[in-house]
Amino acid sequence: MNLCAVFVKPQSDQAPDRYDYESKYPPDEPEKEMDPNGRIWRVYLDEAGQLDIDMVKNIRDTVDVILVFDGLFTAIVATLVSVTSAALPLAHSQVTNLLLMELIALQRAAANGGSPPPLDANSSSTSTTTTSDFWVNGLWFTSLAFSLCTAPIAVLFKQWIQAYVAPFFQGTPRAQAEVRRFRYLGLEKWHVPIIVGLLPTLLHLSLFLFFAGLIVFLFTL
Repeated sequence: MNLCAVFVKPQSDQAPDRYDYESKYPPDEPEKEMDPNGRIWRVYLDEAGQLDIDMVKNIRDTVDVILVFDGLFTAIVATLVSVTSAALPLAHSQVTNLLLMELIALQRAAANGGSPPPLDANSSSTSTTTTSDFWVNGLWFTSLAFSLCTAPIAVLFKQWIQAYVAPFFQGTPRAQAEVRRFRYLGLEKWHVPIIVGLLPTLLHLSLFLFFAGLIVFLFTL
């Protein structure tokens, strides 16, 4: 009887462990561990680089979603505001109309030799503005303002992140580590991760104001 033996080759070719820095970088000479080319700086750059990749990816994803949604939302609110704002009284145009009517009345009175008739300011106004019109426009204008503030802040932080991950200059590992630390301290000083995390809150506030105005607008139909 023939016996068939099945041999399974052990999987010795595994992916190298990125945390195995002892085999990745040669050991330093005694009393030279903190030299500009020391292994500790190379390890720091690898670990910090991985943390930066994760942080930048999260910020970019958040900012990209905010920019896309904010652009569409701003266009919708601006279109509705341009329609509803027509119901608001135009004070300057009304004053101009009253002055023209008074001037015409004076000219007619001077031509007829009589006194000019009194003008009623309320009769010349054809505005039918209601309280709900002021509420709707006030809520939507505020929503539009918050939405417009969100976009430039998001663009600013996206450019900041692009500059943050820009390649370091060609120098020693210690010098590159110092540059990376300088950039990271700048992010922490200006609270970039915290502000980026608050941008959705600003956008949610804008949405809340928009829907509040929409409810008032629908009840007046």
